[in-house]
Amino acid sequence: MSERELYCDTCEGVRPFEAPPCVDDHGADCPELACTGCGEAVLVATFTFRAPRLERPSRRLPSPHRRAA
Repeated sequence: MSERELYCDTCEGVRPFEAPPCVDDHGADCPELACTGCGEAVLVATFTFRAPRLERPSRRLPSPHRRAA
């Protein structure tokens, strides 16, 4: 079982959380954790997403540091 310290809302403080035996074969990377003090369960999940692609302007704008002759 892996263990880490997180804030527990029920205990109102930082407590050790551990991953219970995982039936989904995540091993130490299981996103389910339980507080060792009160048993409150949390799910730790990360989300990734692709940033939207920015379109290039159709023409180049003049530099603000360049003066017209």
